[in-house]
Amino acid sequence: MQEKGTISVNTENIFPIIKKFLYSDHEIFLRELVSNAVDATQKLKRLASLGEYTQDVGELKVKVSLDAEAKTITISDNGIGMTSEEIKKYINQVAFSGATEFVEKYKSKTDTKDIIGKFGLGFYSAFMVSEKVTILSKSYQEGSEAVQWTCDGSTSFEIESTSKEERGTDIILHIAEDSTEFLEKYRLQGILDKYGKFLPMPVEFEGDLVNDQAPIWVKSPNELKDEDYLAFYKVLYPMAAEPLFWIHLNVDYPFNLTGILYFPKVTSNLDLYKDKIQLYSRQVFITDEVKDIVPEFLMLLHGVIDSPDIPLNVSRSFLQADSNVKKINGYITKKVADKLQELFKNDREGYENKWQSIGLFVKYGFLSDDKFYEKAKDFTLLKNTEGKYFTLDEYREHIQAAQTDKDNKAVFIYSHEPEKQSLYIQSARKKGFDVLTMNDGMIDSHFITALESKLENTTLKRVDADVADKLVDTGITQESVLSEDENTKLKEIFEKTLDNKNLVIQIESLPTDELPVVITVPEFMRRMQEMAKTQGFGAMMGNMPQTINVSVNANHGIVQKILSSEGEAQSRLVLQVYDLALLSQNMLTGENLGKFIERSVSMV
Repeated sequence: MQEKGTISVNTENIFPIIKKFLYSDHEIFLRELVSNAVDATQKLKRLASLGEYTQDVGELKVKVSLDAEAKTITISDNGIGMTSEEIKKYINQVAFSGATEFVEKYKSKTDTKDIIGKFGLGFYSAFMVSEKVTILSKSYQEGSEAVQWTCDGSTSFEIESTSKEERGTDIILHIAEDSTEFLEKYRLQGILDKYGKFLPMPVEFEGDLVNDQAPIWVKSPNELKDEDYLAFYKVLYPMAAEPLFWIHLNVDYPFNLTGILYFPKVTSNLDLYKDKIQLYSRQVFITDEVKDIVPEFLMLLHGVIDSPDIPLNVSRSFLQADSNVKKINGYITKKVADKLQELFKNDREGYENKWQSIGLFVKYGFLSDDKFYEKAKDFTLLKNTEGKYFTLDEYREHIQAAQTDKDNKAVFIYSHEPEKQSLYIQSARKKGFDVLTMNDGMIDSHFITALESKLENTTLKRVDADVADKLVDTGITQESVLSEDENTKLKEIFEKTLDNKNLVIQIESLPTDELPVVITVPEFMRRMQEMAKTQGFGAMMGNMPQTINVSVNANHGIVQKILSSEGEAQSRLVLQVYDLALLSQNMLTGENLGKFIERSVSMV
């Protein structure tokens, strides 16, 4: 037998969902109810401005009251109020939104974007913390009778006439035994400070104004001065240093978005700067987890984003699926790129001075966002070891004559630790090479790879990846003062004395003023090791023997002494010049360092 019907969703089914799953944090109940109360006052204000409410509006505000003895929290407003029929319509029919209907009714008459309520489930968050909820309400409509609605969280409710002098609504929460934490004054104060600091209507708690700070992001940029932005930053982050600069977001099509994003002064501890952007919807705080709205490379920014196109009962899964979120993400990327380009063009010196902090954002965006890269390639800077800055095009032109190899590739030479690699940098400079500083940790290792993939005919080599003569392979080699037999003998002496299979001994014809021995790690080998670390294979690579190139300078004067010496004297000279090479790479430690010091004292 076949039977057809419709599936009904009723309060009996939905209450457990509301209580356990709709909101991950129970403190949200206060945000929702205060937002609804603000919404009610704004509706009355709007009706008065349209001439549809002609009586005295008075001082519109929302009050939150706590009675710990009676175990109640009351949220009161003197806004639009509700009739008995409206309560039946908006409260008893779960998920039917009064705000949605109001916007629809008045959308042709006025701007309704500041009506907060969008989904009717907000009120029912009260039952997450209450064993019983009472509504006392009197409509603004002339001749309206006050009404009382009571529900204990089951499918049953009671509604009856009552007495109430002033228009508006009181929501009385009878707090359940498992939620008595919300009967503490400091707990409620904390929630109100978190979610209600910038609400558009006055909100009072225990006689004090909660939202005494003006949300400057709702103003037009031409109404604000630099000191306004800096003062507001101090409100958001009282202990932080002044920001470098900021971006004022203001768009109403194809989505509504306002906000201010600040670029902080970033130091090495990046974790201190993450998750500092606050997301609001019509001045109601929602979350500081904005990774779906803000591009990942801008997650170190600080500030506020406010969009009515993001609902109050927002969830992370909703954010990921919502089309407006993707549009907002793209818009923020474009605004940041435009701002950086403007700063670079108008004040290059100031831009360079801020590069240490700005560079992290630019490089990260350079790596992760193709649209950002298209703009960023013009204001991405490279800094050399002398402290000079170049754009990508400027740097190619700067090094083209001296650092173009036999395959017509530009070779960018860089150092990740200029102080430790000072000898290698000096050697490169003697050859007329310029050396870049790339010391922004892991991001620079990825940035280097990105530069090679995005820039035509370009390769990058770390300054200690090879002897200076071979960093730029022009195909021209220096002549050796040694004969072929002497080269072979010298190699055998080093291999026998050092007796290490991981060392690749090479006899090189280098300038006489270079070190007698130079230790290098090939660029490809070092990059493999870094890649292994980032992909979690660092331990495995650490157990593998590391190949090290040992280049012996055949043209150095000490080599003749090694060739003419014998026995212990010869071994001592070989060990000494090898240890000096290790020392120059900061690779001489522990027992070997002790032996080197003893040997040096003895030789002196």
